Amino acid sequence: MSCIEQIGGVKLTELAREFGTPLYVYEIDKVDQRFNMIKDFGTIRYALKACSNISFLNHIRRLGAYVDCVSAGELKRAEKAGFQIGNGSHQVVFTCDIFDNQTLKIVSEKQIPVNVGSLDMIEQFGPVAKLKEITLRINPGFGHGHSQKTNTGGESSKHGIWHGDLSKAIELANKWSIKITGLHMHIGSGTDLKHLSEVCEKFIETARQIGPQLEMISAGGGLPIPYRETDQEIDLSGYKQLWWDVKAKLENDFKHSLRLETEPGRYLSAESGNLVSEVRAIKNQGSKKFALLDAGFSDLARPIMYGSYHPVAVCSQNKSSVMEDVVLAGPLCESGDVFTQKEGGYVETRNLPKLEIGDLVVLRNAGSYGAVMASNYNSRVLAPEIFVKDGKATLVRNRQSIESLIDLENLVDFNLS
Repeated sequence: MSCIEQIGGVKLTELAREFGTPLYVYEIDKVDQRFNMIKDFGTIRYALKACSNISFLNHIRRLGAYVDCVSAGELKRAEKAGFQIGNGSHQVVFTCDIFDNQTLKIVSEKQIPVNVGSLDMIEQFGPVAKLKEITLRINPGFGHGHSQKTNTGGESSKHGIWHGDLSKAIELANKWSIKITGLHMHIGSGTDLKHLSEVCEKFIETARQIGPQLEMISAGGGLPIPYRETDQEIDLSGYKQLWWDVKAKLENDFKHSLRLETEPGRYLSAESGNLVSEVRAIKNQGSKKFALLDAGFSDLARPIMYGSYHPVAVCSQNKSSVMEDVVLAGPLCESGDVFTQKEGGYVETRNLPKLEIGDLVVLRNAGSYGAVMASNYNSRVLAPEIFVKDGKATLVRNRQSIESLIDLENLVDFNLS
């Protein structure tokens, strides 16, 4: 495990002193590096759910990315960040398995392209649709993921229209005179090329059933990044070639060009993000030593949700060379509030430089599904977000105030009888 003194050219101690802890710090150069590695693939449609800060979205928009949104709130974020939204523009697409009433009204009135994940969405969209086109998200009957909870294909997944119902989807679209212009088949987080080749074969088969009305094909998301030192980088050239071959075969079939999209989320944002926290207590619990941080799963939920591994770096006041095994845990009133755990809640230790009260601990690769999944559990406020670039730190989200926690609540006295 590494020691760390600065992030993006800014001293950690200065960041903690100016903004307090816990806080999220994003290295923007790492976003640029990842984007440049995939920009030749085709259309890069960022999965906004991974990291939805509007300054982050504005940055990837300027790089040339489009976005995929899954709620009315995300649509508003995309609009605020400067994306062209609605009126048939493909910069912003809404993807989901249901329409709530608010979102159905928004996408219909603003003519936002929709990627539907259920037959009922077609039935609900058809009568009100002003933009007479949709894309289909198909569940091919199998999936893949770094955790069962991130597997988005197969019969245990709620996502997508079941492949056996494709003919019904086509019938419903025809019923409402809606053109199916695109096909999407995202099967989970994490990609190996052998498994992906099976997806590509199923994709071609499905696309041929829809026919030459298709204008766009989407490889979906799930591009992995290395979390552990032993993790291998994805074979990007192999990934690209598989999908370029799919595109070429379908273009030959349909006798016209197709737009190819991919939907990276964590691939663009994960490595840029760091959750910075302070050691507030150290205690021995039998044979295990615990270091308790001022950040908890209300700040970073991935470890308690998936048993996810995050690299750890330490900014030590005394720069101790002594190493020790320690459990990193948070302040929440929950036994599961532990950052060093495996899936299933099994607590494990990390070998770190000896920690003292006041040392800073950095949970790395936290830029995806970090701040966006934060909560107010235990009535804790949301942490601020900071961008760092060229040795300069910029605040892009303020620390939430305690007062705002109860602003939406109404104090009511009920008559006691």
